[in-house]
Amino acid sequence: MILQLMRMNVAEARAEVKFIGIVQGVHFRDYTRRFAMQQRVTGWVRNRSDGTVEAVFEGDKHNIEEVVRRLREEHPRAMIAKVEVKWSEPKNEFSKFSIRS
Repeated sequence: MILQLMRMNVAEARAEVKFIGIVQGVHFRDYTRRFAMQQRVTGWVRNRSDGTVEAVFEGDKHNIEEVVRRLREEHPRAMIAKVEVKWSEPKNEFSKFSIRS
């Protein structure tokens, strides 16, 4: 019963995110994985050939927002000019957060 009540208060979500700016060559993917794991968010992150980084996050919406906030505000070397986020219902396809090539 308590577990059911806790789940009702959690807004599970999926976010497909594109980070634009100085986000490659600064350990951005490693920080993304670290922050996601700390927030218990699953999914993946990878570099794109156009110099951006894309990620898919699944978990509590507040926790996903916290990962994105921390990347914008706490990453020591990245300079994020823009973040594009597409929200949707989670597909529950991940068991962890990983870095993809």
